[in-house]
Amino acid sequence: MYSNFFRFLVFLSFLAAEVGIVHAQTQQRSRQALEREKKQNLARITEIQSVLKKTTSEKEVNLGQLKALNQQIKAQTQQIDLLNEDLKLTTTEITELRRAREKLTTDLEKLKKEYADMIARADRRRQQLNPLGFLFAADNFNQLIARYRYLKQYSNARQGQVRQMEQVQTMIQDKQQTSERKRREQKNTIGAKLSESQKLENLKEEQDKVVKQLSQKESQLRDELNESRRSVARLESMITRIIAREARERAAREKAERERIARAEAARRAAERKRAEEIAAAERTKPTEDKPITKVEPEPEPEPVRKAEPADTRRDNNLNDAESALASSFAASRHRLPWPVQRGFVADRFGVHKHPVLGINISNPGIDIQTNSGEGVRAVYEGVVMNVEYVMGSNNVVAIQHGDYFTIYAKLRSVSVKVGQRVKAREIIGVVATDAKGVSELQFQVWKEFAKMNPETWLAPR
Repeated sequence: MYSNFFRFLVFLSFLAAEVGIVHAQTQQRSRQALEREKKQNLARITEIQSVLKKTTSEKEVNLGQLKALNQQIKAQTQQIDLLNEDLKLTTTEITELRRAREKLTTDLEKLKKEYADMIARADRRRQQLNPLGFLFAADNFNQLIARYRYLKQYSNARQGQVRQMEQVQTMIQDKQQTSERKRREQKNTIGAKLSESQKLENLKEEQDKVVKQLSQKESQLRDELNESRRSVARLESMITRIIAREARERAAREKAERERIARAEAARRAAERKRAEEIAAAERTKPTEDKPITKVEPEPEPEPVRKAEPADTRRDNNLNDAESALASSFAASRHRLPWPVQRGFVADRFGVHKHPVLGINISNPGIDIQTNSGEGVRAVYEGVVMNVEYVMGSNNVVAIQHGDYFTIYAKLRSVSVKVGQRVKAREIIGVVATDAKGVSELQFQVWKEFAKMNPETWLAPR
């Protein structure tokens, strides 16, 4: 009876330990995700610091410097939030470890007490009945064997119980060591949080300083903003012009294809009529006696000209098969497109938002990605270069067609592709330009026909 009760307690101990392991594995998955996010955010901070270092090397403060500071403050704040989440998770882990250790300790005490009681009862039995006497008191040989097996099983059970208690003790020690390690990690995280908080305060002070200096140049900033708006208008005019031109060319191509099909159908019917007339004429020239008596059937009505349906005429916007397939695969790549530059951050987002200093509404048809000087610009998807042009205020501009989608890369110092060239995803198409204030910035846009789209929703998360 006691042996069974002992085993039941051991089972409960190991069951509790298994539940703890499953919970720990779930927390481990959360821990891995958190550590991965912290690592990615630190890499983002390093990138921004690299860009910021080059913009601050200029003697005069500029808007690019402020944008970089704003992004670094955002990333720094996120890092502190991640450290807070780390502290909460570590506290939860320590609490779970403490509870598991207390439960195992309680169970172990019960097991020791039960084992001591069982040993005491066994000693009393041995005093009353010698094991050898117990064996030789058997009535027959089979009973002797049965009694021997009983004594052997009892001995093995005692040894197994000792091993199980040792295992529980080992688990308690492991929980204790893990708890101590988690406390050290918690202490390190608190120190890291204090350090990151101090960095954030320094960044905010630098931000206030730059904003104050830029505010003293309000007239210059307004002139720059007006010039930027004119540049955006020129760029948008160029884009709509080339998209309209492409639409006209596709429509002309479709019209020519329809006319070709109609001409081919007319020629086929003319050939059929001519052949029928030749057969009828041949029949009329034969002698009368040789002519078989045949019933004259009325000439069947010609079938109405059925509109041919080649694949390219079934597509929207007059796309042919290849263009339609490319557009479909581009659309399926939303949220997964590679960034047009390997390093950098979004300094100015898509749509209408406030100017960081003047406080007035500005509109961005794409996103501005601030990066390092001399950074290579890459095509985000395979396609055909449909235009390469210099636009005042936007430097060199490359437009790539992906079916009825278009990606635009502006503010390039140099271009390494030409019109009509087919490019692959991640292929270098040029080098980003650096302005007079030391800011290297790429303007990236995504269009679907004449509709502007938010490029950030197309790029893979960073």
